[in-house]
Amino acid sequence: MPLFFRKRKPSEEARKRLEYQMCLAKEAGADDILDISKCELSEIPFGAFATCKVLQKKVLDLHDNQLTALPDDLGQLTALQVLNVERNQLMQLPRSIGNLTQLQTLNVKDNKLKELPDTLGELRSLRTLNISGNEIQRLPQMLAHVRTLEMLSLDASAMVYPPREVCGAGTAAILQFLCKESGLEYYPPSQYLLPVLEQDGTENSRDSPDGPTDRFSREELEWQNRFSDYEKRKEQKMLEKLEFERRLELGQREHAQLLQQSSSQKDEILQTVKEEQSRLEQGLSEHQRHLDAERQRLQEQLKQTEQNISSRIQKLLQENQRQKKSSEILKSLENERIRMEQLMSITQEETENLRRREVASAMQQMLTESCKNRLIQMAYESQRQNLVQQACSSMAEMDERFQQILSWQQMDQNKAISQILQESAMQKAAFEALQVKKDLMHRQIRSQIKLIETELLQLTQLELKRKSLDTETLQEMISEQRWALSSLLQQLLKEKQQREEELREILTELEAKSETRQENYWLIQYQRLLNQKPSSLKLQEEGMERQLVALLEELSAEHYLPIFAHHRLSLDLLSQMSPGDLAKVGVSEAGLQHEILRRVQELLDAARIQPELKPPTGEVLTPTAPQEPPESVRPSAPPAELEVQASECVVCLEREAQMIFLNCGHVCCCQQCCQPLRTCPLCRQDIVQRLRIYHSS
Repeated sequence: MPLFFRKRKPSEEARKRLEYQMCLAKEAGADDILDISKCELSEIPFGAFATCKVLQKKVLDLHDNQLTALPDDLGQLTALQVLNVERNQLMQLPRSIGNLTQLQTLNVKDNKLKELPDTLGELRSLRTLNISGNEIQRLPQMLAHVRTLEMLSLDASAMVYPPREVCGAGTAAILQFLCKESGLEYYPPSQYLLPVLEQDGTENSRDSPDGPTDRFSREELEWQNRFSDYEKRKEQKMLEKLEFERRLELGQREHAQLLQQSSSQKDEILQTVKEEQSRLEQGLSEHQRHLDAERQRLQEQLKQTEQNISSRIQKLLQENQRQKKSSEILKSLENERIRMEQLMSITQEETENLRRREVASAMQQMLTESCKNRLIQMAYESQRQNLVQQACSSMAEMDERFQQILSWQQMDQNKAISQILQESAMQKAAFEALQVKKDLMHRQIRSQIKLIETELLQLTQLELKRKSLDTETLQEMISEQRWALSSLLQQLLKEKQQREEELREILTELEAKSETRQENYWLIQYQRLLNQKPSSLKLQEEGMERQLVALLEELSAEHYLPIFAHHRLSLDLLSQMSPGDLAKVGVSEAGLQHEILRRVQELLDAARIQPELKPPTGEVLTPTAPQEPPESVRPSAPPAELEVQASECVVCLEREAQMIFLNCGHVCCCQQCCQPLRTCPLCRQDIVQRLRIYHSS
């Protein structure tokens, strides 16, 4: 297979020369020469060898091209006598070159040959061989069989075989060396009969009395005449080529005039089309302006909605940071309380004065509420399924079942109370439920999880609305907010699980104490937890001023009571503080900082005008009745903004979206459709965790 380098496109002049020479070679009465030299060829053109073979060309001139290889079809040109491939890029010669039995002149000067094929020894008529200007260092030993070789041109200084001194001595010395190496006897080329181009010449040479020397002279003269004729014909063909190019240039000018005329007609048609297009564009521009105005209005609405959601998310993040600081103080107080309870022992007097029936009733109520919540949840799920399957069916049957369950529960309440007094496991379960309910940190985490679920649902609805409007503005802001909420939700879930583990450890420690088989141990612990005062009330009893507590409750900042009590802040001390001091203490809201300082200053000014309004020094706050801590953390955004419209499932388009996908944070599927899913249907991200949202009925 021939080796080709990267082909370079021939120039226009070389292409024209190739076409002219090929056409000239096919004309009737053409000579026996095919000259396609100086055509910048990188490979033999298609049909060139076929032309040589059919027309019996004897001279093939390929010099001054860019050929890198010769095809194997070269051996089919059996009538070829002269092959000139000087100044090309040949890397090797094909082995089929040995089939050119009539070849007399082979010129491969100035190429990149490194070796010659052994088949050169089959060229029985070869008289002239020029291999100079190559990288050849060794001659094939078979070259000794070419008895007619009269002139061998090579680079003697670069030769290795035969040695350079032999190569420098001339053609006869080289052939003598090769014959000696091959075991042949050397004879001068003049003693052999050379094949000639015509049959008549062959017959005359056989009958001539002059011998080989005269015959050689005549053939040499005949070849010189032939080459001179070849040069003349070459010059004549060059003149014909120039005439052909002149006629071609005239044709191109006529073609340019025709193109100019057609261009003017085309301009007239284009002008008409432009006028019609301008009228259409005016109508389209008016319609586009109307659409742009409507689109701008919708984008402004979306931008305003996203800004509101962004502000709420920022407030939630600030609330989370504030809750972390508060939770650390509450945790230290809780640990102190647990330590104090561990030091206290249950006395016989506390056991005798225990209100067993009342505590058992409270425990039963707690268990009833838990069961009731589960029943409500089950009823809600059953209700939603019936609404999808039977849209027109009534809820009377479900209500009747629910009332029946409640009646059965009421009938079993007295029996359960008596069982609670006897069964320690039920007492322990009631105590665990009450402990989780009254734990402030667990309640705050639940409320924050609920707020984040609401915000994620709103963000998903907003993103679906944005996709329906086909707008990409503020897309990056929505994604960042959703990822921030998803990360915060995962963190709160971990904190919730961690807090439940801490409560279970406390329960385990208490259970270890109950192994002494003390009677009604869990009833006593339940009564203690039930009678425990809220942490805010304890802090108030420790010395906080009544007016300061009332001020924080009025500003909905009662969650800062532990912080104010921990730092022992008073009205006089607050009057000397700045908003930056409050921020260092833990009050992060800038508006709340200024409002607290303003209200404190008003209270002190009023106390100076009316001294009886100022509480005496050392007076502590004593509330009239205990108050439980708030059930949930107050949200930072207005309650009206937290109302979430129902969002349908993007898979079935029937049921309400109830599942949160983590880590992406989308709320877009119901519980039934989310089970087979492995990726989020909105963003195509892997689902790491699924979280169910429960809505109150």
